[in-house]
Amino acid sequence: MPPRATPVERAVEALRQLPVGDVAAREHVRTVHAALAGAPDDEVLRFLRLLDGLDVDAPRLARSLDAVRAAEDPIDRRAAVARLRRALEPARDHLLRHLAAPPGDLRFVVDLRAALLVFVEKRLDAADLAPLDEDLRAFLAGRVDVGTLELRRLTWSDSAALLERLARLEAVHAVRGWFDLKDRLDDDRRVYAFFHPALPGMPLVFTEVALTDDVPASIRAILNPDAPRVDPAQARCATFYSISNAERGLTGIPFGNALIKHAVEELRAELPRLRTFATLSPLPGFAAWVRARGDAVSADVRAALATPGWHRNATALALVRDSLLRLAARYLLLAKRDDGAPRDAVERFHLGNGAMVERVNWLGDPTQRGIEQSFGVMVNYRYALDRYPANQLAYAEDRRIDASSAVKALLGGDNLDEEREATRVSRGRPVIDALRGAFARVRGFAPRLPSRGPKPKAEVAARKPA
Repeated sequence: MPPRATPVERAVEALRQLPVGDVAAREHVRTVHAALAGAPDDEVLRFLRLLDGLDVDAPRLARSLDAVRAAEDPIDRRAAVARLRRALEPARDHLLRHLAAPPGDLRFVVDLRAALLVFVEKRLDAADLAPLDEDLRAFLAGRVDVGTLELRRLTWSDSAALLERLARLEAVHAVRGWFDLKDRLDDDRRVYAFFHPALPGMPLVFTEVALTDDVPASIRAILNPDAPRVDPAQARCATFYSISNAERGLTGIPFGNALIKHAVEELRAELPRLRTFATLSPLPGFAAWVRARGDAVSADVRAALATPGWHRNATALALVRDSLLRLAARYLLLAKRDDGAPRDAVERFHLGNGAMVERVNWLGDPTQRGIEQSFGVMVNYRYALDRYPANQLAYAEDRRIDASSAVKALLGGDNLDEEREATRVSRGRPVIDALRGAFARVRGFAPRLPSRGPKPKAEVAARKPA
């Protein structure tokens, strides 16, 4: 005798049959939400497996594909393709639309995906759910459209809860207490965030900006609390030095690209004297790439870099400086992934947004993290207002990298082709691979996030002063 269906399973089956928004569906949505709110990890995982099973109807897909192949008349073919498109939609999408509609909300699905990401990362028994994550990401990307986002400048007058979350989620340069956070919100600093009406109260993504006279070469010049203040009305440069995702469940949805450009427009309107918009960015994969080059890096340089505290030793600094700057230029301009894109994730983000590689900065980040991930090297990417639209298209079409003459000069006489580490792929290949993946996968609340051990303490040690 088959096991009796649980209340959640019965609710899911009912929701599959009911149209989205139907009054009768509301009680079933409440059942799912109530069952998963605060549920233990195994219960949330069980629901995710139930969701994963609601995939494409394999027989229907096969019939639709055969109809497309058999159609000879153009009108018949268009109709058959439309049916095929509908057949490719997994049954879970209908359920997700129920769960994201009143009396449910988008928060439920965002938290559900956040839980899934933790499971896939931390639990071996959940590794097979990785393809489900892409479906949830695509669903959320369609619901949280950039056009519906609200840009806001955050200030010290915002709520303590919001500012504490801001400090805790800062992913690039850790906030060292309330005084540090207040400094980042001062007159010559800006923090911009995107908010969504379906996820009220907290930002989806935020970026931090320093108003300066020139493009900074070191993060200490920005985060030094004793640095001279700049009159915002006289500033000539806006430097974006951090961007952080505030919602784990929205990872991989490119809000950051739009955030920078919206912030640029806001700054231009407020401060017309601004002429330069740039970043001071980390180079997180650089140190690992240098170490992986082995004997291609001189033995003296390798030995110096392997010495603890080398960045505080004048002799070691003099020995490795020129070599590391040349290697950084090679890494930025020539080191590629298999798809022809740069190896560095931060570089891919800014180049894909239309920026150019402006300058490589020696010991721009001498913190322990900076030394470990990039030997302290940082990069300025510049958003040239007259060039970034063309740069964005050139990068999307051919992975073309726009770089300043100073960065190119660091390559010296190197052959620009010898380091192209990957074969380029055709522009149509990603689409083909996606379709193959869809066919291959056919098989013929706010839910509580999974426990991850002790939660790290927030960087902010004291409460926000009244």
